[in-house]
Amino acid sequence: MSLTTLLASVSASNAAVDLTAYTDITTVTSFTFFVGCMAMMAASVFFFFEMWNVDKKWRTSLLVSGLITFIAFVHYYYMRSYHFETGESPTFFRYVDWTLTVPLMCVEFYLITKKAGAKMGLLWKLIFASVIMLVTGYLGETIYRESSVLWGVISGAAYFYIVFLVWKGEVAQLAANAGPAVAKAVKVLFWFVLVGWAIYPLGYILGTPGGLFGMQLVSDSAAASAYMDVVYNIGDAVNKIGFGLVIYSLAVSTKEEAA
Repeated sequence: MSLTTLLASVSASNAAVDLTAYTDITTVTSFTFFVGCMAMMAASVFFFFEMWNVDKKWRTSLLVSGLITFIAFVHYYYMRSYHFETGESPTFFRYVDWTLTVPLMCVEFYLITKKAGAKMGLLWKLIFASVIMLVTGYLGETIYRESSVLWGVISGAAYFYIVFLVWKGEVAQLAANAGPAVAKAVKVLFWFVLVGWAIYPLGYILGTPGGLFGMQLVSDSAAASAYMDVVYNIGDAVNKIGFGLVIYSLAVSTKEEAA
């Protein structure tokens, strides 16, 4: 066997290994899109039906929870098809979904503390911060990828502002005056924001060339994109459905206390 033939054989072997690895993660990614789609649909049906079994004051909150998962279901249906047909990450569709659902998740904080005196100013602060977080994240992930670290830092600053509002800011102060049930619900939602939403920066780090302050964690860009989608899909299911279940638990617990 000549040296040229040997090198060609080794090269082909390495290519096969890389392709197999990528195919494996692509299969996992497709599976998480499918599961995410079904989970969001099931959650939407549950929230819409249970909305009529809770006290009237919580129905709007539960309706918003159902809208969040329903919007996500519609987008996951298209994202699943897009990924299956092209093998690419449906980044645009994902950010459209987030631009609609994440501000609605912030609206939940306003709705459950409204009885304790929450003002529209708080609502707009939460929505504005969430939009800044998403727009800068999209810019860093798609348009200005060469400066993804900068855009990621700006997005992270908006995220931590939301964390502060829920942890020690207006949301926390209002929740403390709204009764033990609301205070407990806000505390649980805070952990969703602090830990659950932290999943998204991980996906951003995996899928952008800037990585972790310049360190690219996954060298293969195609595999990095696939890993990013898996992280995002898990994050969406945990956070969007989890948010709704916390609101539902709050509504049920206050109804039982009243009875």
